[in-house]
Amino acid sequence: MSRPPAPRYCAICGTELSPNARACPNCGADERTGWREQDPADGLDLPPDEEDFAAAHSRFLTEIGHEARKSRNRLKHVVIVTITACLVLAFLASMFLLR
Repeated sequence: MSRPPAPRYCAICGTELSPNARACPNCGADERTGWREQDPADGLDLPPDEEDFAAAHSRFLTEIGHEARKSRNRLKHVVIVTITACLVLAFLASMFLLR
């Protein structure tokens, strides 16, 4: 019984394979452990190359930074309002006690 030829590239790590390879020399994947003609990531909406990944990652970090700034600004406002309320209450309490 002849076995099918190895795929041209390892679907797991992308290493080029020889036609008679029994396992990937880079990651060790083989038919039994998950070698496939088709990449398991096919059909997923992934960036096609590193340059696109870098751009997507940069956008993600920008969005995270924007959310963090919004959160810090919100916290800053809460602290300012709390301190102002405490000062007003302290002033009113001192006015009441000095009567």
